[in-house]
Amino acid sequence: MQSKAKTVEEYLKELPHERREALEAVRSVILANIPDGYEEAMNWGMITYQVPLSTFSETYNKQPLMYLALASQKNNLALYMTGLSMNPQLSRDFEADYAASGKRRDIGKSCVRFKKLTDLPLDVVARYISKVTVDMLVEYHQRVHAES
Repeated sequence: MQSKAKTVEEYLKELPHERREALEAVRSVILANIPDGYEEAMNWGMITYQVPLSTFSETYNKQPLMYLALASQKNNLALYMTGLSMNPQLSRDFEADYAASGKRRDIGKSCVRFKKLTDLPLDVVARYISKVTVDMLVEYHQRVHAES
């Protein structure tokens, strides 16, 4: 279900009410906790939080370096925490804190899938979103791609 929406507002408007409310709540947490320097945009059919190309343009696909993304998928809602997956320790810490929250977990390599907002520990998400600055993400990206 990749959206063709050009703006975040268009994307949210096309969603059913319950999904829109859930994504708007997660979006509010992201906007309140994301470090300075990231931009919110529509990319890859999702709401993305990315490093502007004017800040870092040396990506393998010539697209902005994505930190987070938020999407309504066919069977669930998804929060892609790509920036955490580049740091194995941070990723392990996030998963441990998520598990300790007692919330239903459906986590892939960089994706947290949830059916409803109450499945997502917003306090844990907020804490980890704030941990990766633009400079850290660029450094992780450069290190990972230098090794491959």
